[in-house]
Amino acid sequence: MKVFITGGTGFIGARLTERLIEKDHDVIMLARNPSMVPYAGNDRVTIIKGDLSDSELLRKGMESCDWVFHMAAYAKPSFKDPSVVTSVNIDGTVNVFEAALASGVKKVVFTSTGGTMGYSRDGKPVCEESNKNPELQTLYERTKAEAEKIAVDFLSRGLEVVIVNPTRVYGPGRLSESNSVTRIIKLYMSGTWRINPGNGKSIGNYVFVDDVAEGHILAAMHGRGGERYILGGENHSFNSLFNIIGQVTGNVRNLVRLPEGLMRAIVGTITFISGLLRVSPPITGDFINKYLKDWIMTSEKAERELGYQITPLSEGVTSTVEWLKKMKDGKDN
Repeated sequence: MKVFITGGTGFIGARLTERLIEKDHDVIMLARNPSMVPYAGNDRVTIIKGDLSDSELLRKGMESCDWVFHMAAYAKPSFKDPSVVTSVNIDGTVNVFEAALASGVKKVVFTSTGGTMGYSRDGKPVCEESNKNPELQTLYERTKAEAEKIAVDFLSRGLEVVIVNPTRVYGPGRLSESNSVTRIIKLYMSGTWRINPGNGKSIGNYVFVDDVAEGHILAAMHGRGGERYILGGENHSFNSLFNIIGQVTGNVRNLVRLPEGLMRAIVGTITFISGLLRVSPPITGDFINKYLKDWIMTSEKAERELGYQITPLSEGVTSTVEWLKKMKDGKDN
């Protein structure tokens, strides 16, 4: 297959690109900064310098492609100008879909987020059909939800778009904003992570990056146009997550619980100081709203229709810890 990918230098995108190469697919990658692409000299990878705003570049890059994986997004927790988020996550997505339609691409896999499903209530797992009008916590989630609606509109125009919704992704790879769980694991290993959010009982769904990468390929192979597929893992509370990290690292630490009120006060102070300095704050109040709710999710639909498989959290954390140790010893980069 000939594949076009946006966001291929990101945390998930890089692993997806590796898997596509391993499966002998030819990859055309859109990159704003080609120097970040570690595939120079690989005859299966063609790098195109540009971004989502260049419609003609997108169209030319997709010519004769079978699949398009649209993963590029603005996912940072904060921003100075909201229009930057919408221009990437909505306008850029429209440009990708228009180019794919004009190029006769067979299937587009659009990477959204599990956050567009809404949080769970009464301890019940959320699936693709649970919340018809979900309460969306962040601008990132709202723009992704809007992009999902656009994807369905393009289906009526003849473009087969499959939507995948990863949950909280972790694992070996670039330690960016989208790999925050791995960053926490790294800090825990070094002894510098000492907090447990809220009462520690809030539940999230944690998925290994290799599962998400494989899930994208399965969606391209077997996914139904217009459908959403949660690419998730196991559901664990913060207490359970940190207990597993402690067991894997061999150092179960006593963490300080950070009550919601104190968390909001700290974030408020950070936001105020960031405003004075005219910089974006590293975290905002809407992310506290999100992570103190329960996000119990099920990937049963993806397992049933795509053949998706889940790596147990303990196994995935073990692989991640081993990778982090190799990085520390200078055996990896």
